[in-house]
Amino acid sequence: MTSSSFVAMKGVAKRWNGQLGVEGISLEIPEGSFTALLGPSGCGKSTTLRLLAGLELPDEGQIFIDGRDVTTSAASDRNLSMVFQSYALFPHLSVAENVVFGLKVRRVAKPERQKKLHRALEITGLLGYEDRKPGELSGGQRQRVALARAIVAGQRLCLMDEPLSNLDAKLRNSVRKDIKKLQRDLGITVVYVTHDQTEAMSMADTVVLMKDGHIQQVGPPEDLYNKPNNTFVAEFVGAPPMALINGSGLAGFGDAQRLGIRAENIEIVAEGAGRMSCTVTESEFLGSETLIGLGHEHASGLCVLKPGMAMMPEGQAVDINFHDDSLHVFDAAGHRMPSQI
Repeated sequence: MTSSSFVAMKGVAKRWNGQLGVEGISLEIPEGSFTALLGPSGCGKSTTLRLLAGLELPDEGQIFIDGRDVTTSAASDRNLSMVFQSYALFPHLSVAENVVFGLKVRRVAKPERQKKLHRALEITGLLGYEDRKPGELSGGQRQRVALARAIVAGQRLCLMDEPLSNLDAKLRNSVRKDIKKLQRDLGITVVYVTHDQTEAMSMADTVVLMKDGHIQQVGPPEDLYNKPNNTFVAEFVGAPPMALINGSGLAGFGDAQRLGIRAENIEIVAEGAGRMSCTVTESEFLGSETLIGLGHEHASGLCVLKPGMAMMPEGQAVDINFHDDSLHVFDAAGHRMPSQI
């Protein structure tokens, strides 16, 4: 564990009846950072969070929080707070009672409870809702109550397990901004589980992308987008995802290589003037731009973005062009190679 690490996991593994949960998880998280655990369902991100929280104990490896080995410590001894997908509010208690429940259990004096309550409700925009029950609140307000409860706990580490997945798209966008602002204003360390790459890429300083219980890449969002470690990262990160071209589909590249290209780096050109001839498979108007899907026998996921309304008929033959410096080169196993272009 380095001196700059507030949270560290070293070679952590968890299995159930011999079945893989997570394997070889090594991670260092600096204090005050926002780290997102991202990946498809079943990849091990929630298991990793539960191991960090003390809700599961690892079969191998060590876990450190603030320099202390907490590998076998109970959740209550890890000095952290949690925000869950389900909100986990008591329906019979008011907003205020839900927020200060943990403080009452810890026998915090009433004046201090009231002070912390007011501050947390102010930060989350819930002043005036103190006496309402959860059933009288919207989904976004209930999630803010859960955030307020985490704030009053006063812990330097907050773990969040898909806290926005129960909200509609507009609310998700709003609460996402609230969470990021809270994290910055309070200076807390957040570890955030999500399967939604938009959440991870827009909120986190560091993204940890997982697949099948293993970490695929750790880094700033722009690194995962611009320098994917492998074809899984390339296809998972980005909307639309990176297109992949077999080397045999492009002159000058060996059959073993796969080449990646982002939609924004492709342009449709006059017939005969491009590097590849494709067929339009779909057109999707997105408002500010139109996504045009392209088919080619040696490629998957090819598409191009055109500004405004620019629909093209399905089946139309088109040529596309792109620059060599926009290509990402992967070996036969799907691992990123040093550029040979």
